[in-house]
Amino acid sequence: MRLVLIVLATVGITTLVPHAASGQAAPRLAGLGWLAGCWERTAGTRVVEEQWMRPRAGLMLGAGRTVEGDSVVEFEQVRIVERGGRLVYAAAPSGQPPAEFASIAASDLAVTFENPGHDFPQRISYRRVGADSLVARIEGLREGRVRGIDFGYRRASCT
Repeated sequence: MRLVLIVLATVGITTLVPHAASGQAAPRLAGLGWLAGCWERTAGTRVVEEQWMRPRAGLMLGAGRTVEGDSVVEFEQVRIVERGGRLVYAAAPSGQPPAEFASIAASDLAVTFENPGHDFPQRISYRRVGADSLVARIEGLREGRVRGIDFGYRRASCT
């Protein structure tokens, strides 16, 4: 049993390798091609949609909206670029100025961005869970406690 736990821990640790510790080249935007497309989640009467353009010319663009009934409750514009050997995620929620988060870990199936100085969240991650689903996660300190929220998405039609 102990060997199984050690193997599982090792696999989990190597799945998402920090850039500095990996000794590998900096992450490339092209490695996030799996995020391209349309994604949707339904939570009660709310529908949350994200749409990502494929990486091209050093830029990946995303947009999201949360709809309840006939009303848009929230919206967000996002861009991911390569800068200084890292990927940078810049999110502008509901018309606010963009907040930037630098990548701290990346693999073929996941990416994590961090901005320790941001109010909440301080970390944003996307993890692919098969061809047709992904989990987005936001986490950080809020009211003195570490909090995290997972958002499960299914691939959706872009029409």
